[in-house]
Amino acid sequence: MSALRCKYNPDLLAYSATVDDALAGVCQFKLTDKGGIIYDLAPVKDGFDFEAMFVLGRGTLNFIDLCGVHYAFFCGEIRDEQCERLIKAVGFKKTESGSYEMNLEGFFTTEHCQKD
Repeated sequence: MSALRCKYNPDLLAYSATVDDALAGVCQFKLTDKGGIIYDLAPVKDGFDFEAMFVLGRGTLNFIDLCGVHYAFFCGEIRDEQCERLIKAVGFKKTESGSYEMNLEGFFTTEHCQKD
């Protein structure tokens, strides 16, 4: 994963996103009894396709939700404003303690998606 802004972790699940057959980014995560934990939502080093990264983040969250895990945490590094904007657009909210979390209960229902 040298073209990415993260280090490969063989103990995590991962999704990747491509645009026109070129790698756009990767999301590494795991499922726990406390919730889904996203460790990396990392674009390639030489670019940032916001739309591809947004779909990658939402796709990961949908998978976590479909697995019966209805809470998620973002524990990755927020390197810049662009990354923070992406994390918030995907649905994470910054808590008083400074962590980014979200409740996935009902997040991917038709009613919720129509509000966005």
